[in-house]
Amino acid sequence: MLMIWMISLITLIISSITMMLASILSKKSFADREKNSPFECGFDPKSSARLPFSLQFFLIAIIFLIFDVEIALLLPMILILNFSNLFMWTMVSMFFIFILLIGLYHEWNQGALEWAN
Repeated sequence: MLMIWMISLITLIISSITMMLASILSKKSFADREKNSPFECGFDPKSSARLPFSLQFFLIAIIFLIFDVEIALLLPMILILNFSNLFMWTMVSMFFIFILLIGLYHEWNQGALEWAN
């Protein structure tokens, strides 16, 4: 037990020293205004270098990923049909699809699927 504590302590100390050294050595001491500003043909930029990100694109992408994973979970249910009880398979499949439909209704009700506000 003492050996495990010693190895854990040595590992913690070595990783802490490594992280501190990496943090200290990776710092750049160049705090020049001209080097930190974006370059735009030698002139100061007139607008922000970053464009605003549309949250609607992000929400649609997340909903797509969620339903894509759920379809990947539904496809093996067809293969399981031959090896399982038909009543139990039907109940589990309907319950899973019911949960998906409730999620879709909730997203629709919240207005996440509407493109124009």
